[in-house]
Amino acid sequence: MKSRWQNKRKQEEKSQNKPNNLQNPNSGYYAAIDLGTNSCRLVIAEPTPSSFHVVETFSKITRLGEGIIKDNMLSKPAIRRTINALKICSGVLEEYAPIVRMRFVATAACRRALNCGDFEKAVAKETGLPMEVISSKEEARLAVVGCMPLLNRMIKRALVFDIGGGSTEISLARITETGKTFIEGFVSLPYGVVTISEAFPARDMTNLAYDTIVERTQKILQEFEDKYQISEAIRNQEIQIIGTSGTVTVLGAVHLNLPRYNRAAVDGLALSGADVEKVIGKIKKMGYEGRCRHSCIGKQKADLTIAGCTIIEALSTFWPISEITIADRGIREGILLDMMHHQKHNYFRKDGKYHKMYRKGRRYARKSGSN
Repeated sequence: MKSRWQNKRKQEEKSQNKPNNLQNPNSGYYAAIDLGTNSCRLVIAEPTPSSFHVVETFSKITRLGEGIIKDNMLSKPAIRRTINALKICSGVLEEYAPIVRMRFVATAACRRALNCGDFEKAVAKETGLPMEVISSKEEARLAVVGCMPLLNRMIKRALVFDIGGGSTEISLARITETGKTFIEGFVSLPYGVVTISEAFPARDMTNLAYDTIVERTQKILQEFEDKYQISEAIRNQEIQIIGTSGTVTVLGAVHLNLPRYNRAAVDGLALSGADVEKVIGKIKKMGYEGRCRHSCIGKQKADLTIAGCTIIEALSTFWPISEITIADRGIREGILLDMMHHQKHNYFRKDGKYHKMYRKGRRYARKSGSN
């Protein structure tokens, strides 16, 4: 256990290393929170010439959307768990204040919840964090931006799927000749790993339940396919497939037979269609108890992983996918890149005055007592 002196010294060193970002708003710490149906994740980073350098992360499974399929309400226990996690986030942010640019987003569970407004007020009151409930379209866009470093610039289009706890976003993106990326279209599945696992609560999902999710997903995909003719483009190797989610990264870890999860080994890994089919089969055969014992899955993800496999199998059998690039990155990273490159949220208006989110950063710094 560290002594008070060691903790104090660590804080002093951290303070000395802080950039003077209030005087130079183009540098300094950037912060993002992705509050999903299943987990709360924070990242703090500082920009580099080509990307960013992560200085702090925090992640906690809170299952904010637990039980939401029953009455479209966030439960009191789920709210309490989530606010406790956000209090930790707030404390971490204070350690790194001033944070000059930040964005804290909530996704599917809050979009669906009838009591989301009350939840937002409670979060603001107890943590001081300004949460923003984003649309499924914005969620899809941020996932694409977060995966941009993994895009193959020789392939001009990408299909990015992000399997969340309460929804699944699938985006078709195009890379222009100048290197810019824009979204041609997207489709949002109204379910994710948490809502699927709660809809079929048996420890081991039956074959009928599994096939039901696969078939339902493929029906939703058909309209998307009809509009954009994705199958033909995939056959012609004109589209790169990128998957981002806990289930996708688990597939990579199980494929590599990792003794424990290793982000460096999994992020950017390419799995062939045959490998995807093989790994999903392996995860199915493990059963619930086997998934609980697996070092890269564990009890907290045992039910969620098989739920995520239904969506991945639906995608990989609906489209002629020969390869999936695994991304251990997504919305948080998308928020950071978005802010750093001013792609969507410009922090300076044409009159030269600060954007409201930058002003929030200054107020946050003063509130935490930083100079």
